[in-house]
Amino acid sequence: MESQPHSASGHARRHAQSELANSILLALLGSALCVLTACASSPPRTPEERALDADTAAKVEAVLLADPRIYARHIDVRVDRGTAHLEGLVWASQDFLIAKNDAASVAGVIAVRTNLELVRGGISGTSR
Repeated sequence: MESQPHSASGHARRHAQSELANSILLALLGSALCVLTACASSPPRTPEERALDADTAAKVEAVLLADPRIYARHIDVRVDRGTAHLEGLVWASQDFLIAKNDAASVAGVIAVRTNLELVRGGISGTSR
């Protein structure tokens, strides 16, 4: 009969630990959800921000096209809240860094994200 109190207290202890673990798990999941929701729900850009981003994108494109070290006709530029996004094709490995540095040199660019793809074999028949 004495084993029943130990058994009951052991069961109660395991139940309390399980409840505590569930509470901690729910708190962590709730915190993660709040963080993800906050990150995903940035306010829409104002017309002024869109105009400024479009102007900055045009300046980045102009700098890229004017640089004789890089063939940039296959690089698309998008700017979102000052972050320049470069996507497209480059023809030499050093073009990655040149494109990124050119974009970063433009006033109004606060960061540069690249999604450039290297075309093996380079580009033939075009002048740089």
